Amino acid sequence: MPTGRTSPYASVRGLTRGLDVLKALNRMESGRGTALQLSGLTGLHRTTVRRLLETLIAEGFVRRSDSDDSYRLTLQVRALSEGFNDDEWISTIAAPLMGELLQRVLWPSDLTTPDGDAMIIRETTHRFSPLSFHRAMVGRRLPMLSTAAGRAYFAYCGDAEREDVLNLLRSGAAGEEQAALANNAAYVRKLVERVRADGFGSNRGDWLEQRKIGAVAVPIRHQDRVRGSLNVVYLARALSEEEAIKRFVEPLQDIADRVQEGMVSPAPVRGASQAQAAIPGNLPDMSSTTA
Repeated sequence: MPTGRTSPYASVRGLTRGLDVLKALNRMESGRGTALQLSGLTGLHRTTVRRLLETLIAEGFVRRSDSDDSYRLTLQVRALSEGFNDDEWISTIAAPLMGELLQRVLWPSDLTTPDGDAMIIRETTHRFSPLSFHRAMVGRRLPMLSTAAGRAYFAYCGDAEREDVLNLLRSGAAGEEQAALANNAAYVRKLVERVRADGFGSNRGDWLEQRKIGAVAVPIRHQDRVRGSLNVVYLARALSEEEAIKRFVEPLQDIADRVQEGMVSPAPVRGASQAQAAIPGNLPDMSSTTA
């Protein structure tokens, strides 16, 4: 594609063609396509398309379905955009609203986005909450299938992405616990059905590393896809699951809705510093909370 500038170097034709195939796969409505379909979209010969696809498979960016000989992108393509930051919405829209959420529920919350086979904490109110002793939470990875944050995202992401996540988990890269859950088709099916029926994800001692912790989470959507999830974390001995759901789900959904509205039509929101506003005292002595 012309760039409007001259260069002493010739373009690499094979690279251009490979990128054309990636872009064509990305445009497929069903998220998958055959070599013949991709040939039609790119104008490349079908044999050339197949060679390019085999190269992309070898590099981990594409996988082929044995059932219908179709091709789809893998989560590895996200690595191509690691250096591009389009997440200003987290700091400018979500963070101030999370401060408001903290004032409403007192317990800490995390905003997480997918990171391959897990969710990664991108913003948190742990450092402000009087009910958490944790401060350095940003960057921590949460298991996909055993935390509220992961379950809320996993149940609502697209079918193709969900299958890619399961393939990563089945490989054992995220540990034996997650691999066992991913290989349990009945567990996965019931998990998705339950979260979609409830409208939120939850866990209460399901994460082996954090048996004393409970959490509730809702998905955050933008442009017909799920971008992440927002949770509230609580100590299981302090609240019953029913009480946690009653207290946290409605505020979570309200804040998530407002984050989504802000991503569509950005508007000024309350400053993040208000997360540190005065909070009622005489609170019980709580142990640390995570996830």
